Amino acid sequence: MKTTLRRFFRPWLIAFGLTLAGGLPTLGHAADWDIDQLMRGLAQTRAGHASFVEKKSIAMLDQPVESSGELFYTAPDRLEKRTVKPKPETMLVEGDNLVIERGRQKYRLQLQDYPELAAFIDSIRGTLAGDRKALERTYQLSLEGSASAWTLQLVPINAKMKQVVARIRISGVRDEVRSIDISQTDGDSSQMRIEKLATP
Repeated sequence: MKTTLRRFFRPWLIAFGLTLAGGLPTLGHAADWDIDQLMRGLAQTRAGHASFVEKKSIAMLDQPVESSGELFYTAPDRLEKRTVKPKPETMLVEGDNLVIERGRQKYRLQLQDYPELAAFIDSIRGTLAGDRKALERTYQLSLEGSASAWTLQLVPINAKMKQVVARIRISGVRDEVRSIDISQTDGDSSQMRIEKLATP
């Protein structure tokens, strides 16, 4: 069960928080654009709603696995991923609880029992809160480009995370996150393309 959780939940948990943290301010001068500006923009978002198309390349499979659906975030700690295709599935993180629904099956997990997953989610919450210090406890951050075309790269510095994630790259245009690419150390990867939607 834990192996399955690590393989299939890591990419969306990372991407999930970063996807919904849109609403970044448009800056007039590229010289003003830095990680602190990005974090301040992320911190302003109290709720988010986006559609997604995700392709996961898994070493044991010949073809990428594609899924699509919607993502939701409500401050301070509620994250939800509703997959519509290829099969309906809902994953909800709230507080220390993770709930997964697949058809008639429902699983309830306590994050304290899965320290690796908890570390990912804490990183997401740090991003949504615009908490650079929290992120830098786990990742080395670097930002390229300007407010009109930027890429934030996260490289793990935590020993346990280094065993799982090689690199995360989040790209955006002004106030929209457009893509999130995650490279894992086991050769698996995830590419998510996002379109921001009106918050319901």
